[in-house]
Amino acid sequence: MTTPTSASDPRPLAGKRALVTGASGALGSAIASRLATLGAHLLLHAHSRPEGVAALAAQITAAGGSAEPVVFDLGDDAAVAAATTQMLACGPVQIVINNAGIHDDAVFPGMKATQWQRVIDISLNGFFRVTQPLVLPMLRTRWGRIVNIGSVAALAGNRGQVNYAAAKGALHSATKALALELASRGVTVNAVAPGIIASPMATGSTGAGGAAFDAAAIKRLVPVQRAGQPEEVAALVAFLAGPEAGYITGQVISINGGMR
Repeated sequence: MTTPTSASDPRPLAGKRALVTGASGALGSAIASRLATLGAHLLLHAHSRPEGVAALAAQITAAGGSAEPVVFDLGDDAAVAAATTQMLACGPVQIVINNAGIHDDAVFPGMKATQWQRVIDISLNGFFRVTQPLVLPMLRTRWGRIVNIGSVAALAGNRGQVNYAAAKGALHSATKALALELASRGVTVNAVAPGIIASPMATGSTGAGGAAFDAAAIKRLVPVQRAGQPEEVAALVAFLAGPEAGYITGQVISINGGMR
């Protein structure tokens, strides 16, 4: 049983457990940090960078929040099943942020089958593997939030990213269908589609699955003429994960500075 909260509560997610996949990256860590300030207990997923989520968990805890790392491969059925079983042993996970994804760019005529399959597997099949076992326990609480991180590439396309656009486009469609299934039980499902987002890990800014954009390209492509910040995306995700967003479901919300 979770602690009742209200929209005016300064910690409206107190008592809620939230999984953020891909939490070791700039966007995932910003989302996790924002949810922690709202009182959620964070389950911080990573696979290739376990030290990143360990450090993030320590940072959140030092700031007065609550977090723990969970390390597993979203591409491994058995590993995901074991991880979700372990998570559920401590109670339902009522907030799921499907942020993990990879890109492996190539123009379509030269794309290898492995490039297509791996990108689809992590972004789309990974969403299924981790979310499906968490849904029924979430439904029993009659409250839940699922937020899937999509991409402007799925809406507008991007050269060299047919695989990534396909994966994120399918995720957008899955969002809309799943929202219809879960709406009557107090669980909302939405997608956020970021555009070009600044990354402190890169010399420039990234978007559409990791594609690099220099300052001139950003001015040409983005009407507000700047890259977005991970914290701006995190603020939108946190709103959708909170009590005030209970009447928003089945939506794909772009956050891209006016890109079309």
